[in-house]
Amino acid sequence: MTVTEEAPAAPVTHAGGLSMPQGVALYVGAVLGTGVIALPALAARAAGPASLLAWLGLVLASIPLAATFAALGARHPDAGGVSTYARRAFGPRAAALVGWWFYAAVPAGAPAAALFAGGYVTAAFGGGTTTTYLTAAGLFLAVGLANYFGVRVSGRVQLALAGVLVVLLVVATVASLPHADLGNLRPFAPHGWAAVGSAAALLVWSFAGWEAVTHLAAEFRRPARDLPRATAAAIVVVGGLYLAIATASILVLGPAAGDSDAPLAELLARGLGGPAKAIGAVVAVLLTLGVMNTYFAGAAKLGSALGRDGALPAWLARGSQAGSIPRRSLGLTMLVALLGCAVVAVTGVGTGPLVLATTGCFVAVYAVGTAAAIRLLPRRTAGWWTAVVALVTVGVLIVTTGPYLVWPVVVGVAALIYVRRRNVIV
Repeated sequence: MTVTEEAPAAPVTHAGGLSMPQGVALYVGAVLGTGVIALPALAARAAGPASLLAWLGLVLASIPLAATFAALGARHPDAGGVSTYARRAFGPRAAALVGWWFYAAVPAGAPAAALFAGGYVTAAFGGGTTTTYLTAAGLFLAVGLANYFGVRVSGRVQLALAGVLVVLLVVATVASLPHADLGNLRPFAPHGWAAVGSAAALLVWSFAGWEAVTHLAAEFRRPARDLPRATAAAIVVVGGLYLAIATASILVLGPAAGDSDAPLAELLARGLGGPAKAIGAVVAVLLTLGVMNTYFAGAAKLGSALGRDGALPAWLARGSQAGSIPRRSLGLTMLVALLGCAVVAVTGVGTGPLVLATTGCFVAVYAVGTAAAIRLLPRRTAGWWTAVVALVTVGVLIVTTGPYLVWPVVVGVAALIYVRRRNVIV
């Protein structure tokens, strides 16, 4: 049997018991996440109104990416996620690379996400950096507790969060539209057309997450049915909300869109008045809880799978089975993320470099994951052609990410050295 003809596992129910609505909520939390509270401003700063083209391009590009990872997750549900697909397609070295890249995104991405939310809370209630870091610490604590009790609990939490968030984001957009001015689209590309690529590199952060839920694929009740349905629903919700918020930010805030540290709060202030900044802070905290909840759940499962497969210490392997709780891996994930937050606090590094370093890791994961899909999915089927389109899309992202791929290169070298020393290459 060739690798492209490998049969998937039989569709069975799993002890984890994630429902399709909970899967949609996890996707919405992972992909929508903190991007919507900060990146409209960063993208507008980079490219002005032309940043809307970058948003549209990333929405379209996310469709084949999401569909590819959903097809892989439905066919090969395992806690290793993309790392498992890489192992099946290319062997243990590739699996170790992917796993370490995903893990390396945690110490950069988690502090950035928590600090985005902390900035909103500080803007609403004051207190300076103390408030910002206390908010970040509270987010880490809440996410750690939710995942300590397993994906069933964190899935229910995520479902509630997603419902509240969708309502609040729709309200923010609709309430601000009476203040929209088409004149704010001029000049459309104040920094030149090349700046659209720079904005797109930042926005990859906003669409990272389609791979995160693959680590939880085996936790779905019926992965082959529920995962593709959850993905399709999430694409519509996430793409629509991103485009709505980004467009409203440009049309309502105008040139000030690139200067605001809390563009969502500014939209609420224009539309509703009153305690809009406080509402914006609540939205930011809920969004951040959503993305951190999904990523910590996925990273914890991945760490246990890597321990099982020899790419990380075997001590972490407990919890890799469907329905079990990877508490050891969760503890390591929390520790690494908190260390990253401490480094940020000491050095004063801004969130921009953190976002781009995280982007570099995700683009590298996407490259190997989509290439693995071309090897694993049946040739010349709809899923296979989607994977081909996704791989081409990732090639464009590699070009826009540029020098920030140095971080995954360094991490990849470390992963290969570790695997070699552990003598797990067969």
